[in-house]
Amino acid sequence: MSYYFTEELHACLYTRKAGEKNIMDLFSRITEHRTGEEGLAWSGTFREYIQLLRVQPHLAMTSHARVYEMIRTAGVEERNGIKQYRFFENDLFGMDRTLEKLVEEYFHSAARRLDVRKRILLLMGPVSGGKSTIVTLIKRGMEKFSRSNEGAVHAIKGCPMHEEPLHLIPNDLRHEFENELGVKIEGYLCPSCQMRLETEFGGRIEDFPVERVFLSEEKRVGIGTFSPSDPKSQDIADLTGSIDFSTITEYGSESDPRAYRFDGELNKANRGVMEFQELLKCDEKFLWNLLSLTQEGNFKAGRFALISADEVIIAHTNEAEYRSFISNKKNEALQSRMVVMPVPYNLRVTAEEKIYEKLVNQSDMHHIHSAPHAMKTAAMFSILTRLKESKKQGVDLIKKMRLYDGEEVEGFKEADLKELQTEYLEEGMSGIDPRYVINRISSALIRHDLQCINALDVLRALKDGLDQHSSITKEERERYLNFISIARKEYDELAKKEVQKAFVYSYEESAKTLFDNYLDNIEAFCNWAKIRDPLTGEEMEPDERLMRSIEEQIGISDNAKKAFREEILIRMSSFSRKGKKFSFDTHDRLREAIEKKLFADMKDIVKITTSTKTPDELQLKRINEVSRRLIDEHQYCSVCANELLRYVGSLLNR
Repeated sequence: MSYYFTEELHACLYTRKAGEKNIMDLFSRITEHRTGEEGLAWSGTFREYIQLLRVQPHLAMTSHARVYEMIRTAGVEERNGIKQYRFFENDLFGMDRTLEKLVEEYFHSAARRLDVRKRILLLMGPVSGGKSTIVTLIKRGMEKFSRSNEGAVHAIKGCPMHEEPLHLIPNDLRHEFENELGVKIEGYLCPSCQMRLETEFGGRIEDFPVERVFLSEEKRVGIGTFSPSDPKSQDIADLTGSIDFSTITEYGSESDPRAYRFDGELNKANRGVMEFQELLKCDEKFLWNLLSLTQEGNFKAGRFALISADEVIIAHTNEAEYRSFISNKKNEALQSRMVVMPVPYNLRVTAEEKIYEKLVNQSDMHHIHSAPHAMKTAAMFSILTRLKESKKQGVDLIKKMRLYDGEEVEGFKEADLKELQTEYLEEGMSGIDPRYVINRISSALIRHDLQCINALDVLRALKDGLDQHSSITKEERERYLNFISIARKEYDELAKKEVQKAFVYSYEESAKTLFDNYLDNIEAFCNWAKIRDPLTGEEMEPDERLMRSIEEQIGISDNAKKAFREEILIRMSSFSRKGKKFSFDTHDRLREAIEKKLFADMKDIVKITTSTKTPDELQLKRINEVSRRLIDEHQYCSVCANELLRYVGSLLNR
């Protein structure tokens, strides 16, 4: 007994020591973080700041330039003619075109001091389309970027608006400083710093203290957020600051800067980003302040002259609010000071999958296994609701969905895709939003204490949720039910194909062998030649039966077989001239024919094995082998692999 007690005690002490070491490691990380923050700090006089600026002129960049540099330095690459920004890649999916337009047409132009920087950036789109996420990423990114050398921000020490130190330079001398330092000086001292310069420093700007600041929404440094509330209770002071009545008796005047709180959102957002949530829901008097701020870079507060501010103003709203706003003629002045950036829903299935996977992984339910195609099936339903029927002949919603997702569709080229993408400018501005879909996925996860969630669970939850979706009409509900049915059919094909592939031992090898045999035979057929038997060396006529058994799988008639075979041969020759390999995956229709032929040969075996209630020893062995392949090669778990086999068995027996 004493031996076991000692062993248990040793294990307990070891665990305790390991835990204490982990805690110590955590606290050491806190110490390292604090030391790192202290190492970033800088303070000095205005004279020293000018010396710093001589070496690093980027320190004086505008807020728009800082946002653009933040995005650019994170990394940019071009894919399919569209710029991809690494800054957004882990959080926003399927928005490549929107983000390229946002960064290049707004932030890049504004960073180069073009007139677009004097405009409010208004993100307009459907609910749950990513507008708020874009703004949040920019705000969080600016916080982090201000801690880097490239994004460092220096401000007048003690300034309530942490303004640019170059504002200290008198207007008459600015031209000389600009030429010497290679910077542009815009804006003037706030009332508080004007008074301090006269009273504390006797006009000696070279002695005025300067410090490095770090943008922080939490500490209200360089990042502000304004959200509309009840117009009767919300005060304009929320934006521009307010009089400090407790100090008026001390300083004797409301126009004394010391008797004013420069703590409005516009004051605190200076040098960074100002977010207007649901801008067009704001009372008009709040919007009037933006007219001067956007065009002239200043705003009115209290009994002071116009106060300079350098901040990116980003607002977001939905399409209905925007339409109502522009229909009112009184809003023309503000409308002309806006750059409206449409933010439509994602229209790519693979990107939509990533959205759902990201949201599920962020929850406490991430331990529940998601069967292959579960999120894809939900994504297909979502995308179908957002697409518009094309007028182009031969294009249905399924083909359009596949083309948008980057799949090759027989008979369509890249030019056709571009034509489809420009057919409806408003495509993606309506349909089912990701929030609804993730709500229904959440319902499916919670409803049963599942080990695994599959495509049928998700589709069932989506269907049930339509009855509770109060904002959709009866006609829309019928459309959406039809899209659920289409998504189910697509999943059925994926499921059958996956199981059939697993049944074909060494599927890729079998497909390649059949593919090579077919090519050898059609080459001999088109050239009026014979083929040599690899075993006997005997010369034989092309195997018409083999060729037709493959071609019939995709509906090639006897009359059309010659043209089809010649087309394949021409494609082979073209690839050969370009030094490319004509492989099994090269020709969509031929690949489909090969797959169907393989599956047709295996259909009876698959059907009998998966649907039998009392499998014999051979059938049981085969089921276990197929299940193992699904788990090892296709990311199924034991639960969803067995469910898939049962489901496909029922499909094949219909």
